[in-house]
Amino acid sequence: MADQQFTDAIMLLRNDHREVEDLFEQFENASGDGRKQKLAEQICNELKIHAMIEEEIFYPAFAGKIDEDDLKEAYVEHDAAKLMINDIMSSSEAGDEFYDAKVKVLSEEIKHHIEEEEAPNEGMFAQCRETDVDIKALLEPMAARKAELKAQAESGGLPPAQTTAVHETTA
Repeated sequence: MADQQFTDAIMLLRNDHREVEDLFEQFENASGDGRKQKLAEQICNELKIHAMIEEEIFYPAFAGKIDEDDLKEAYVEHDAAKLMINDIMSSSEAGDEFYDAKVKVLSEEIKHHIEEEEAPNEGMFAQCRETDVDIKALLEPMAARKAELKAQAESGGLPPAQTTAVHETTA
């Protein structure tokens, strides 16, 4: 059953945004590589889960109903974040030379993405509210999928994030 504190899918997604913003702030203020690595892993898992529920359930529900360029851009922004997430998660320790810089850049990418989704009037969420899609009905499957992914993250871990629009190349 969906968490009763949310009345629709957009509220769930906005809450995810606030949680990850808080985690990024904790990371910036943390000291000690162990604490930073734990926070970075938590950030990466939260972002992977969030991206999965958006890409599996939320975005497809609005395909053809909101600005297609905005939707495509959201997928590409997710993919850019996923590449950084996978790199951070594969780092052996927070003491790596570029570790903090990578988390900082990820934070900036996510902040930009959140601003575009939540922009009043023309943002993706505003566009979604103007469609005939029942955002209250989307809450249940999104909350259920999120709970399933959180349990997987806690028990055995999530696999590396899979890109949708951006393809990794090897040098």
